[in-house]
Amino acid sequence: MSAAEETAEETATDKATDKDTSNLLFDGADWSFKILSETYDAIERVALDDLGLNVYPNQVEIISTEQMLDAYSSFGMPLMYRHWSFGKHFAREEKSYRQGHSGLAYEIVINSNPCISYNMEDNSMPLQTLVMAHAAFGHNHFFKNNYLFLQWTDADGVLDYFQYAKKFIAGAEERHGLLAVEETLDAAHAIMDQGVFRYRRAPELTREQRQNRKREIEEYRERTFNDLWRTVPEGEKVADATDEEKARIERCRKLRLPEENLLFFLEMNSPVLEGWQREVLAIVRNVAQYFYPQRQTKVMNEGCATFCHYYITNELYDRGQISEGALLEILHSHSNVLFQPDFDDPRFSGLNPYAIGFAMMCDIRRICTEPEEEDYEWFPDLAGTEDWRGALKHAWANYRDESFIRQYLSPYLIRKLKLFDLTDNADDSHYTVGAIHDERGYRKVREALANNYDPGHTDADIQVVDADLRGDRQLVLEHSVRNGIGLAEDSRAKVLKHIRRLWGYGVTLSGIDHDSGKQLYRTSTIEVEDEK
Repeated sequence: MSAAEETAEETATDKATDKDTSNLLFDGADWSFKILSETYDAIERVALDDLGLNVYPNQVEIISTEQMLDAYSSFGMPLMYRHWSFGKHFAREEKSYRQGHSGLAYEIVINSNPCISYNMEDNSMPLQTLVMAHAAFGHNHFFKNNYLFLQWTDADGVLDYFQYAKKFIAGAEERHGLLAVEETLDAAHAIMDQGVFRYRRAPELTREQRQNRKREIEEYRERTFNDLWRTVPEGEKVADATDEEKARIERCRKLRLPEENLLFFLEMNSPVLEGWQREVLAIVRNVAQYFYPQRQTKVMNEGCATFCHYYITNELYDRGQISEGALLEILHSHSNVLFQPDFDDPRFSGLNPYAIGFAMMCDIRRICTEPEEEDYEWFPDLAGTEDWRGALKHAWANYRDESFIRQYLSPYLIRKLKLFDLTDNADDSHYTVGAIHDERGYRKVREALANNYDPGHTDADIQVVDADLRGDRQLVLEHSVRNGIGLAEDSRAKVLKHIRRLWGYGVTLSGIDHDSGKQLYRTSTIEVEDEK
């Protein structure tokens, strides 16, 4: 090659480089609102036109580190009522962050219409790109399309409700005193996990319908109970029931017991709560219900968002819209999010939902485009179809963590993640490896991992089974104990005190073995008070 040709080639290369550089959305770490807007538009084109995501309108807000810490400490909600526990969490998170022991979330996203994403002002521009792809499109799509969120969350009205809740709590503090409101909130927060409807929708709780709410609920209860009992043949036990048993059956019928939502039962039936206290319980209950779908979809939600930001940012790089340096910074943050310490690592605290979710999303794409022989046996409807976008959107819409793992965890991924089943029997002094990498083992590992994300296995099943409002007003609770896992004795006593504060009279909690029906323990507030 002549010198002139070499010069011409170098000039052409320089021009190509200049052309590529001129196509970049940003160059460097600094951001401006103009750059953010242009980058958002580029991300949107990939998300909607390529991935085919279906999202709510987006509202992206930039907040300070202090504001992020504040939101981080109050259930991850910037708009929240005041409570001392939020301040405690704030102080802890701030100290850890200032001393360099932990970082902060890059973003916070609210499931609402419009979908609101809060990005930190300290984020570099590459990180802002990742965050917008992750939250404004990944999380947003999942919120809008997953059946659990469609069933349980009112995206159009949630922000107005949180604003109302904040104003109501503040007004109650002015009228009734900080201490009285704090005690009610403390008690409600203590049983917050038992304040959700798991299998049926909550009654309408708008202020306009509040006066008629109890009458409507009672009518529904009576109708449902009667329909149920018409299908049950009368046995000897019912026919020969004592007067006491008949009275208990009648009270349970009127109160529609058993009731799984403890906060709702106390709100509706407590003999001692004032009107404002019942509204406080309703607020805490609605907050718990809002977060209930998120508790069941952590792996899927974060997996969806992580897959989306990974695909979108790589696509922007392939289109010449972000530089290699920007992509490397994005991949560095991406890798940090997916970090999974080994089981014997001091940093190990369980399985990383980001890592599992992202790995499963990538694996679904692999099964659709590059299947192995065993994939045709395990996933006949997916293997080799090439439609990985449709497969992912179907999974995001129709599953929760537990069912998603049962359906899509592949032997290939089990081997890659080195998963196995470890049995810990309380009666045995040694651990037992219950499943290894064979066909039976794959299914057992899949089942065991799915159970870890099933609320039916992880959440305590505590129900109200009796409440004699015309007698001693004793509130009777039952805990259905599965796999021998009961409630800690000291925790039982503390929680019962909170429930008693809301109920006003004695409370009894019994642990009943789910399989045998045998009573394992019994704790009452009378015993707790006597010990004190």
